[in-house]
Amino acid sequence: MSNSIKVMFLCTGNCCRSQMAEALLRHLAPDAFESFSAGSRPAGYIHPLALAAMEQMGVSTEGQRSKSWEEFVNVDLDLVVTVCNHAAKEVCPIWPDAPMTVHWPVMDPSGVDDGEAERLRCAVMVAKRLKMKIEEMIAMDFAALPREELQSRLDALAEY
Repeated sequence: MSNSIKVMFLCTGNCCRSQMAEALLRHLAPDAFESFSAGSRPAGYIHPLALAAMEQMGVSTEGQRSKSWEEFVNVDLDLVVTVCNHAAKEVCPIWPDAPMTVHWPVMDPSGVDDGEAERLRCAVMVAKRLKMKIEEMIAMDFAALPREELQSRLDALAEY
């Protein structure tokens, strides 16, 4: 995996959105990308909604756990993606080799208060939105695009 692109997904608790994004990227492009997730204040568990949404989509979360971004300060990341507004505003660690950073805000399904069925529907909707963004990211030619163009295209995925 030495030539793979290393992508870190961040959200504060690292229990729902970033976990789904990590699993989706690993599922969609296991040979071209290394997928990680972490949080500034990890919850210590993967939210049942994230697990249920991934199961519904046929995506494995095996081996994943909620973890602190401090575990990755020595990993040479290529891209850091924040998926919650709170994590985007926090002071992130200084990553080696200054990876590109983008913010793809998505709703937190664990904050929905309309009953379990609605919360699961929301979690699957968020997972599908993340999947669209990740599929677009995977299609980009990281090696050929100039850094500024790649950054612009990755930033544009926030609108999806």
